[in-house]
Amino acid sequence: MLRTITLGSCVSVQGMFLRQLADGKVAVQVGNKTFVGYPVQARAA
Repeated sequence: MLRTITLGSCVSVQGMFLRQLADGKVAVQVGNKTFVGYPVQARAA
């Protein structure tokens, strides 16, 4: 499942979901790299 996370105020990354961390952050994998950040909230259309 693809998830989008933010790594700061302007940078976002989309990758394969790995795990949910205890502090509310999410880990995603892009290629052979793992990124950790806060999930982007879904918006209503």
